[in-house]
Amino acid sequence: MKSVLITFDQAHYDHIVDILERNNCRGFTAWPQVSGRGSRDGEPHYGSHAWPSLASAIITMVEDHRVDNLLDKLRSLDTERPKLGLRAFVWDIEKSI
Repeated sequence: MKSVLITFDQAHYDHIVDILERNNCRGFTAWPQVSGRGSRDGEPHYGSHAWPSLASAIITMVEDHRVDNLLDKLRSLDTERPKLGLRAFVWDIEKSI
């Protein structure tokens, strides 16, 4: 199993959930409002007067064989609207209950 953490502009939320559904990634936990700034480019997401947008985050546990396809779909979404910002990070899951 792998853990995939996806951070993204709130405008992507429905698209991300749809991608998870279409890739049989049923379970996830979402944080609807997170703030931050990407490491490359794009706008900060601080929820302030100067930078009013916010980000969201989703973490999901995925079978190893689903990860590459999921990342490909997320990369495509990010490529379509690069200024919004979308990142995904993958970790190994050693144990779970």
